[in-house]
Amino acid sequence: MDKFYITTSIAYTNAKPHIGFALELLQADVLARYRRRKGLRVHFLTGTDEHGSKIARAAEKEEKEVQEFVDELSEEFKRLTKDLNISNDDFIRTTDKSRHWPGVNLLWKKIEEAGDIYKKSYKGLYCSGCEVFKREKDLVEGKCPDHGKEPEKVEEENYFFRLSRYSEEIRKLIEKDKIKVIPENRKKEIINFLKEGLEDISVSRSRENLEWGIPVPGDDSQILYVWLDALTNYISAVGYGRDDKTFKDWWPAEFHCVGKDILRFHAIIWIGMLLSAKIELPRNILVHGHITCEGKKMSKSLGNVVDPLELIKEHGTDPVRYYLLKEIPTTGDGDFSLKRFMERYNADLADGVGNLLSRTIALSKKQGVIPGKASERIEKMIREKRAEYEKRMEKCKLNDALEVVWEVVHFADGYIEEKKPWKKGDKSEDTIEDLLFILLFLSETLSPFLPESSEEIKKGVERGEKRTLFPKIKRS
Repeated sequence: MDKFYITTSIAYTNAKPHIGFALELLQADVLARYRRRKGLRVHFLTGTDEHGSKIARAAEKEEKEVQEFVDELSEEFKRLTKDLNISNDDFIRTTDKSRHWPGVNLLWKKIEEAGDIYKKSYKGLYCSGCEVFKREKDLVEGKCPDHGKEPEKVEEENYFFRLSRYSEEIRKLIEKDKIKVIPENRKKEIINFLKEGLEDISVSRSRENLEWGIPVPGDDSQILYVWLDALTNYISAVGYGRDDKTFKDWWPAEFHCVGKDILRFHAIIWIGMLLSAKIELPRNILVHGHITCEGKKMSKSLGNVVDPLELIKEHGTDPVRYYLLKEIPTTGDGDFSLKRFMERYNADLADGVGNLLSRTIALSKKQGVIPGKASERIEKMIREKRAEYEKRMEKCKLNDALEVVWEVVHFADGYIEEKKPWKKGDKSEDTIEDLLFILLFLSETLSPFLPESSEEIKKGVERGEKRTLFPKIKRS
């Protein structure tokens, strides 16, 4: 396999970017950069989801036209990709009528031709926050557990998708890892849900109740269900419905990177749609958890929402990348704390790799040592660490891969104290060569995580130029 297609979910444009989506972008970015380093052709997609009742209501509240509202927010998400130094190759918008809509229309047609679309009158409980109909048993004391609000009682005639037809097939695919859900506990969660059996789902809303969206092909009185529209981005962006050659070149996706709250949409509804349309299935779904702030769920009312753009503006790109990728478990929940951010920055970046680079370059300049062959001991250690690093990267254990890198940083600090290369002697130049060799390894392995800093490490070693990577910061 010479190609690697990876996606994030597409961000919902009812509010500004939050730190959870920043984490998702970073995880996908690391996997994309890692595969590029291994010589694969990579296509990395992200974008914005811009239809649905929640967006229409948010625009109305801001007293803006909906298109103007989503245009502004989409630009905020594009800015986040730039400020985070995300290496995405494409950015798809669901309001793009030339790139996205043809794929949505073709997918609907294929599902309809398979006999999986029918129309019926329906009464249901609709959560506008989730943009989904809820079952009574999904509610907690009559309220959506995610949004704490009672769903709206909706009665209308809609189109339905025969998702129930694919219940067993989807379960077997996930059980046998034909579609691998990472981590294992999320896989078990989906399998347990599937064992209950799936119900058919509504895939349209009446135009009387929702105008903002893509019309159902052949029936302008209905608007497509936002999730059917949004999920199609993964294929529409690479040409489905408009460019068969590009689509065949890139699809299927190797990875969908998503949050745990939207796993069911990706592992069940999306897979059901693809099976119905007879489209090849994605291979892996990587699921991350949620981020709290100081141990509490982020909310505007608590005033603890972390703005990733402001965080980057104040502290820089790589420090933010490092904290989110190292401190937050790749497939688990984590916490953001400004105090912890400062501690990790100073301990790992300023006093860790930054200090190691500064000391080593100063020694190499003073004694005129340039990068060369490392000692057998150091070469063996680096071979072992590289193998462990790659093993963890292949398993998507990104924070664990960074642990390997920092083991080498700590080793190098101890090696300096052991060898004392500032004392000129027969072996001091050999020790400095070893340290330069270690720094090049750090540059290589940090490059998917801290691309700017890894390049500075490489330049410092190759040019013998002193670099101050991470000046210490103090909490104001």
